Amino acid sequence: MVIPLMKQADEQGRNERSALHFGAAWAEGTACAVDARRALRAFLAHAPRIGRVPVPGPVVLDAELVVSELVTNAIRHAPGPCGLALSCSDDELVVTVWDSSVEEPVVRERDARRFGGHGMHVVHAVSSSVAVSVGEGGKRIVARIPFPPSGDAPGPGLRTVLPTSLSGRSQHRP
Repeated sequence: MVIPLMKQADEQGRNERSALHFGAAWAEGTACAVDARRALRAFLAHAPRIGRVPVPGPVVLDAELVVSELVTNAIRHAPGPCGLALSCSDDELVVTVWDSSVEEPVVRERDARRFGGHGMHVVHAVSSSVAVSVGEGGKRIVARIPFPPSGDAPGPGLRTVLPTSLSGRSQHRP
């Protein structure tokens, strides 16, 4: 079930200092990474409509990677429902994905010859922090994606790691 964005965002008022929030939950077998990315883009596009500063383009791209990887992992590795929560403040975007599995995600050793299994590396590369909490009903993964200081270009902490198959080596956005 996805709560309409306008209903969630506008209920918080127009205080620019308060965080903007969004949440979606999917029943078993109904989650789709494409829908999660669409929800993220709609959420981030809504911020300027209520007086917040637009989210920088590189942060949007990094957030799409994080949402896609975490939701895809929830779909592949956890039976049952899953959900997405987004929170946007003046200085960061917080992406939370929950699912019904109590197994922590495995960050596998890097191997350029392996197909798949690199998602958590990507999440860690574009996030300032990644936290996993496991409880009786499942787990919650929280990734924090910082915004560059106003007027600054993204720094080394804000980069997108491209697959090595695109160029033969990892690339980072300057």
